[in-house]
Amino acid sequence: MENYDYDLVIIGSGPGGYVSGIRASQLGLKTCVIEKDKTGGVCLNIGCIPTKALIHQAELYGNGVEIEKMGIGIEKGGFNYEYVFKKSRKAADMLSKGVQYLFKKNNVDLIYGVGRIKSQNEVLVNDEKLIKAKNILIATGSRPREIQGFEFNGINVLSSDDILMMKKLPDSIIILGAGAIGVEFAHIMNRFGVKVYLVEMLDHMLPTEDEEVVQVLARSFRKRRIEVFVKTRAQSMKVNGDKVEVSIVDENGNEKLLTAEKLLVVVGRVPNTEGLGLDEVGVNTDKKFITVGDYYKTTVDGIFAAGDVVNSPLLAHVASKEGEIAVEYMAGKESERGINPDEIPAGVYSEPQIAGFGYTEERAVKEGVAYKKFVFPYKGAGKAVAIEHSDGMVKIITDEKGNILGAHIAGTDATELIHEILLAERAGISVSTIAETIHAHPTLSEAVMEAARGIEGWAIHV
Repeated sequence: MENYDYDLVIIGSGPGGYVSGIRASQLGLKTCVIEKDKTGGVCLNIGCIPTKALIHQAELYGNGVEIEKMGIGIEKGGFNYEYVFKKSRKAADMLSKGVQYLFKKNNVDLIYGVGRIKSQNEVLVNDEKLIKAKNILIATGSRPREIQGFEFNGINVLSSDDILMMKKLPDSIIILGAGAIGVEFAHIMNRFGVKVYLVEMLDHMLPTEDEEVVQVLARSFRKRRIEVFVKTRAQSMKVNGDKVEVSIVDENGNEKLLTAEKLLVVVGRVPNTEGLGLDEVGVNTDKKFITVGDYYKTTVDGIFAAGDVVNSPLLAHVASKEGEIAVEYMAGKESERGINPDEIPAGVYSEPQIAGFGYTEERAVKEGVAYKKFVFPYKGAGKAVAIEHSDGMVKIITDEKGNILGAHIAGTDATELIHEILLAERAGISVSTIAETIHAHPTLSEAVMEAARGIEGWAIHV
């Protein structure tokens, strides 16, 4: 039997890497994680966590309007965005250190450096330290995609990384790309009083989400005077002094020139697969994504890949689950062979929030799937009215027998509410069980119950 240093070496300590490392150790695998920068990867350091910290601060700032409606005067003259920035970094740093603590607690070795695969069972760190491992897991994540003509300069043409490190608010911003990242930054900037222009090539914001649900967000953005351009592409960009000028053209060929202090380009991400030695050892890739099969095995025995380097939804929770599946297989604890794409929840932390999984109505129509749907408005839920957040809906899509195909929510706490319906779908529970289950009153979750009742034909509060 070959003498290995570790049962598993993981390259990358983001949600795919650090969760896999801890799970592997729990299952008895001697494990080390190689990280070239900060533990926690993009999500904890320059992604999910600092973004949500900014969203929280933006919403606190925006709540001043509601407080003033109670007759309380608020002086905003002393506002300094740098304090908001520092709070977001504090949250990121705290969780990054938390990952280091979890590694120690679970006896996972952390090695700082750049890892490169030298053979099926060898990883070279910083071109000097060779580590032998029975298994290797690649979890190196992704980076912002750059497009020709709109290259980042970190000053006035920004990536998502750049804007998170911004210590001063601009007076105006153009955002190219209305996916989750673009929408969340449009929400943040608008709440802080920045003029926002949001440009999307496809038919509507959040193109992968159910269109009817996204329209709730579109109405909200219009009320907040965020200018949204859909079915519109950016043609060119010019930096003119302290302003950025972007020429856009809509589907009818109508051109318009947008001018702002900053331009944020968020049109996707690129997997970090360069420099890993993949070609040399025979790990296949397709358009830079690593090709994987069951249990996230690559084309080389003993080498696995999880997270943004794999062609699956680029979401932190997907990366973590993929890594868990891979290491459980390595430890002889076979569970799922892979993730069912229809059981991946997605969440957008705007106002209102958007969340969903499974079939959208557009997909059901396109695929010719016989379906039923019911949309229950938030305004029918007493809690939503009481807290003055009644703009929203719960939409459930089922087959003709009441089996859940998908669900989509727009509204306050949508990203929390979606999981009740997803759990029911995974467990094979029909909507009738949700409909008949007592939900505490008043809660927003009653809207989920009512949507389920609606599918069954007996919604009460609509």
